[in-house]
Amino acid sequence: MDMPLRIGFIGAGNMAYGIAKGILSGDVLPVNVKVSAPSPRNFGRFEELGISVTHFNSDVVSGSDLVFVAVKPHLVPGVLREISQLVTQKHIIVSVAAGVTLATLELLLPIDTVIFRLMPNLPCLLQEGALLFSRGSCAKPEDAALLSSLLQHCGLVEEGPEAWIDVHTGLSGSGVAFVYLFAEALAEGAVKMGMPSSLAHSIAAQTIVGAGRFLRDTGKHPAQLRSDVCTPGGTTIYGLHTLEQGGLRAATMSAVESATERARELGQKTAAAGNRN
Repeated sequence: MDMPLRIGFIGAGNMAYGIAKGILSGDVLPVNVKVSAPSPRNFGRFEELGISVTHFNSDVVSGSDLVFVAVKPHLVPGVLREISQLVTQKHIIVSVAAGVTLATLELLLPIDTVIFRLMPNLPCLLQEGALLFSRGSCAKPEDAALLSSLLQHCGLVEEGPEAWIDVHTGLSGSGVAFVYLFAEALAEGAVKMGMPSSLAHSIAAQTIVGAGRFLRDTGKHPAQLRSDVCTPGGTTIYGLHTLEQGGLRAATMSAVESATERARELGQKTAAAGNRN
């Protein structure tokens, strides 16, 4: 009988928690998962899932086959130097740090280490995430298939070239906040017109959920769905005209661009830190 896959998380933040919840929705048992972090602040929610916790990253690496490195980008070089001597060719290392390139990861880990770069987003906490990953030079198709299968309960999982990862950060990682800003503005518009705030925010949230599901499930282009809502001389086309006058489309495109460029900057800083050490 094959031994069960042992999974570790270095870092106990939201992304680690969301991925852990998704993984446990599949065939992985809590007894085969371990999480490490320097502070016990977030340990409680992992322990509620039956996951063991530790303050020692070495415990996670030595007791795991696949390790998610889910720490802030500037902490990655130090963490990888700490665990490097414990990483073997049997390990799979998955970085969830924004902007940290595969080249940097491969520089900081032993030669021939199987490495992936993964970018999830906040809705992973509800198993409605959008996740994109890229392979390192030593990762085989079967390794990618294993990771994809492991993450399938976290939401939409796709593989792509590394050049897309920072774009995905701008589109979906940061994009979640852009949607929240739009939801806030949508509700505030209703409040301005006389609707109670709590009701306006509830309806705004449901409007975004419904529109998102309709967009995903129909497979239609957003422009087609937008056109379907509009009637000549109706309320929607008047509202859309106002949004266009306000530059919503251009501002949103620029926001994705800015977030993408910032992800690249973070990667360059982490690479420089790794090279210095």
